[in-house]
Amino acid sequence: MKRFIALLQFMTRIPINIDVGFDEEFHKSITYFPLVGFVLGVLLFLIGTICGYIFDPFVTAIIITLSSVVLTGGLHIDGLGDTFDALYSYRDKEKMLEIMKDSRLGTNSLLAVMFVILLKVGFIYSIINNGYMWLVMFMPVIGRLGVIRLTYKTVSPRAKGMGNMFIGKLTTGMFLTAIVYTIVLITLIAKFIFLTPFEIIIKVLLSIVLVFLFNQLFKGHVYKKIDGVTGDILGCSIELGEVIYLLYIYLIIG
Repeated sequence: MKRFIALLQFMTRIPINIDVGFDEEFHKSITYFPLVGFVLGVLLFLIGTICGYIFDPFVTAIIITLSSVVLTGGLHIDGLGDTFDALYSYRDKEKMLEIMKDSRLGTNSLLAVMFVILLKVGFIYSIINNGYMWLVMFMPVIGRLGVIRLTYKTVSPRAKGMGNMFIGKLTTGMFLTAIVYTIVLITLIAKFIFLTPFEIIIKVLLSIVLVFLFNQLFKGHVYKKIDGVTGDILGCSIELGEVIYLLYIYLIIG
């Protein structure tokens, strides 16, 4: 429990005033990535439900997207921007890594952040209009399950970095545990809380395969650029994984 709380404090801005102390094996908290996503997903669902009584679906979609950024302190969206600024600067590896550490906002960063936010708002709006807002709850879950693929048998091109505590640290057992409990969690909630038919549940679960496939391809692309994975890449992967999940849900319910 302490390890999960520590990860929640690290990956979100949810106010949890608990001192969990130093953990030499904090990397084992990777298993809880999807569970952190579930906490965020529940909060987004509650926010969306409340806003649904006050605002129209479009404004509700904007508030849900904004809440996602606020609840994470912009940590992952910052990684998205830094990644696009660096990888598509068409510089050499060392310069790309230097650009990732630069706090200034470049054109690629601005465009990436803008389009990801617009896509999220658009897809969430459509999903709400179709009466499936509860599926937005699983967006941060699937995004954080998908990103752990980039911590499995990978390396960092940097000697030091915030992401180094996770990169290459995921074991097969931890990987399988995260996948299994995510599938169980989604199935139980969909079936017994939202009374969803199994055929729809299966379709939703297939999004896991799609996001894993994306991250496998993304990993290969990143390795060609900088020979490894960084913390910014992990944050970028979460944001893109969430967009892919929303796109998939939009297509299957449209």
